[in-house]
Amino acid sequence: MTTSVYPRSMPAQQELDLWIGGSRERGAGTVFPVYNPATEEVLAEVAEASLEQVERAVAIAQAGLERGEMGDAAERSAALDRLADVFEAHAEEILAVSVNEVGTPVSTAKGLHVDTPVRALRWLAKGALTDRTEHLGRDEGPPASESSVIYRPVGVVAGIAAYNYPLLFAAIKMGAAYAAGCPTVLLSSPNAPLGILNFGRYAQEAGIPASAVSVLAGGVDVAQHLIACPKVAKVSFTGSVPAGKAVMATAAQGLRDVVLELGGKSAAIVLPSADVESVVAPIHSRYLRNAGQGCASPTRILLHRPQLDAFLEASSRYFESVVVGDPWDPETLVGPVISERHRRTVTGYIDSAVRDGGTVLARGLEPQGKGWWVAPTLIGGLDNSARINQEEVFGPVASVQIYDTVDEAVAIANDSNFGLHATVWGPFEEAMALTPRLDVGQISINGGGAKRPDAPNGGWKDSGIGREFGEAGIREFLEPVHIQWPVK
Repeated sequence: MTTSVYPRSMPAQQELDLWIGGSRERGAGTVFPVYNPATEEVLAEVAEASLEQVERAVAIAQAGLERGEMGDAAERSAALDRLADVFEAHAEEILAVSVNEVGTPVSTAKGLHVDTPVRALRWLAKGALTDRTEHLGRDEGPPASESSVIYRPVGVVAGIAAYNYPLLFAAIKMGAAYAAGCPTVLLSSPNAPLGILNFGRYAQEAGIPASAVSVLAGGVDVAQHLIACPKVAKVSFTGSVPAGKAVMATAAQGLRDVVLELGGKSAAIVLPSADVESVVAPIHSRYLRNAGQGCASPTRILLHRPQLDAFLEASSRYFESVVVGDPWDPETLVGPVISERHRRTVTGYIDSAVRDGGTVLARGLEPQGKGWWVAPTLIGGLDNSARINQEEVFGPVASVQIYDTVDEAVAIANDSNFGLHATVWGPFEEAMALTPRLDVGQISINGGGAKRPDAPNGGWKDSGIGREFGEAGIREFLEPVHIQWPVK
């Protein structure tokens, strides 16, 4: 079943059915609404998968793997390249879905929801061709022997996506698994299922084998049942820390491995020698994009004490210039957050910070009327132990903290349960000197660059387990096999 749900955007045919083993099926579970967070209107109603449909999707994936339907490396590489072509052909449709169901402004939606997944798929197509065989050579023993290590697909992968970048998560989870020779059962977030439901059609258009990808929708019960299916060999999950712990606990019952990307509380260290005026816009714009719903957002801004006044003065001017509102307005930088429930969570953090003695240092526009808006907000006056400095807010909110020495700045940056990302601003050599001291999986100096598909993405501590993107992301779905034989 298809229906048009984008009255304000480019025409699009939206899939509302699940995609199981190459066929569309109406979900047999509970029906739930999907909202436009900017208007609060219902975009569509989607029926989640029943437990039987979950089990059947996994069984089809396992059967296809056993029958050799994933194809050889060259076939998988070509199919992933074709999938990137399909994404590009449907760029306007993907843009429409991203703006309407996620609330990402059109000013940034193409880069975040189309271009980045396409780059990832193109790289994964090349990664599928890599011969990872390791020749260990001779071991004298005794007895003398030689060895090789080959890498085999781990098995059926459960890929569970968050709502903030749905099609990117679908592309990197299914794409890396398929590059490794594994089939995937994808499960969308109930907050944003529409983009991922279209993914099944994209896979079909690209000629991906029917058993290589199924696409489901559903909530916690569906996710837990998928993880618990005996034929699921590995779980790749993106979401919150509490949800990640629940995923890991369920996976542990079957001794299944996991890849968990669980968020961050990233520090932006502005070195004493940095040009304060030049860093204000890039720091704020980075955590304000996608309404702050990004795991690597630099939401703890660490300033050398003499920099504070200049930074706040420039920040006030910047916040006055930031357009918050209609995601279809090309001038908009900050759209709505995903739901009313999440809006209350984000504003609750702001209120809590003020009750704890914090001060609102700068505040942007909050549109009136329909929509789940949060004004861009900068908080100060609290030390690093404050709740707003320790927990992931996942909204357009950041805090400022003061340091007197660079050693103190590093200590503050590392004083976190998270360890995903950090940014350092200042002269290159000085910034580089700090990088070995920061307990994170990724570091951007002076803004870094575009999201690299060949570089690993992941973090330390509560930020997760394992890696996505790059060679490390493919290897998550491969098991090493040691082969040994005697020699004279």
